[in-house]
Amino acid sequence: MSFQAPKGTFDWLPPRSERALAVRETLVAPARRAGYGYVETPTFEDTALFVRGVGESTDVVSKEMYTFTDKGGRSITLRPEGTAPVVRAVLQHGLHNGQLPVKLWYSGSQFRYERAQKGRYRHFWQVGAEALGAEDPALDAELILLAADGYAGLGLTGVRLLLNTLGCKECRPGYRAALQEFLRALDLDEPTRARIEINPLRVLDDKRPEVQAQLAGAPLVVDHLCEACKAYHEEVRSLLTASGVAFSDDPRLVRGLDYYTRTTFEFVHDGLGSQSAVGGGGRYDGLSEMIGGPALPSVGWALGVDRTVLAMEAEGLFEEGSAGERVQVYGVPLGEEARRRMFLLVTELRRAGLGADMSFGGKGVKGAMKGADRSGARYALILGERDLAAQAVQLKDLTTAEQTEVPLAEVADILKGKFS
Repeated sequence: MSFQAPKGTFDWLPPRSERALAVRETLVAPARRAGYGYVETPTFEDTALFVRGVGESTDVVSKEMYTFTDKGGRSITLRPEGTAPVVRAVLQHGLHNGQLPVKLWYSGSQFRYERAQKGRYRHFWQVGAEALGAEDPALDAELILLAADGYAGLGLTGVRLLLNTLGCKECRPGYRAALQEFLRALDLDEPTRARIEINPLRVLDDKRPEVQAQLAGAPLVVDHLCEACKAYHEEVRSLLTASGVAFSDDPRLVRGLDYYTRTTFEFVHDGLGSQSAVGGGGRYDGLSEMIGGPALPSVGWALGVDRTVLAMEAEGLFEEGSAGERVQVYGVPLGEEARRRMFLLVTELRRAGLGADMSFGGKGVKGAMKGADRSGARYALILGERDLAAQAVQLKDLTTAEQTEVPLAEVADILKGKFS
């Protein structure tokens, strides 16, 4: 039998995988420039961390987690999102006892048992940034700005920013009660009715058209905000506007996880069909207490790497075959002795910082030159018996087909000069 990747997953292969790596680097570059340090947490955690942190009523916890019992009888879950593990790590290692806010970024796999479709996978890659331990609208604006700059750095023009506020523990209860009253009067199925009692905000996030149609007159959180939340949100909006970041107010925007408070935002791209969100986040002031820590008001985001690659493909931002050359120089040895010498030369070039490969498997000159063309290299180095005797090598420019003889001892320096 031949094995295949599990349903809902896929393999990243060159050249597309190289693009994904570059996308990942570019998305987090603005956060790194803003003093965010790298954090890496385990791929699996204690199940209770997500049940308490993300929320039992969420789809993520109730339907989508990969949970198993390990050999020690512990309930373990593959992480479905990155924020709860980062907060756990900050608390466990006492980072919140130092300078605040603690600024961290991460990059890694997440796992959710979802209905597989384009842009929605069971194993997906996110980059994220979190600022923990400060309640400041400027911090919310900073993070939104860093994400917007990440998308701009990729050349994406079709990413739109949606912004909302979910209120705080002072004003949310009043809104929640008004929303529950409205929702109880609707014609909804049993699981959705149960959700009204646990977390009514989640009903607003229901994507089914028959549910959305009934939500037209639902009360909006913006009409129930306390003065402090209004002022906070206004400050976030004005800082974004002053920084030149365009956004749309979306009073119906809620996020799929229970820990969000106040600022909430989503980046969407219209080229992706139904799964239009490419990233998002918000403020989560109560998460630390939910998982047994002290009050630690925080804000953060996660951006989907695979969805961002899809968005870039939709905008035609990758030229055909433009994953970047794999190597700069390709060696074509003719004969046994030449192959040994070429191996040493290629090693020397790599150590000098050049991308270099050579023909393996004893191919003839025709097959080896085909390999040179496919490698994306700019130059081929051709080494035959006569060249060895002359202590020289033929340097062929694969763009112009121009060929020159170069002393073996000077090849590395000459090539470095050509690529500098």
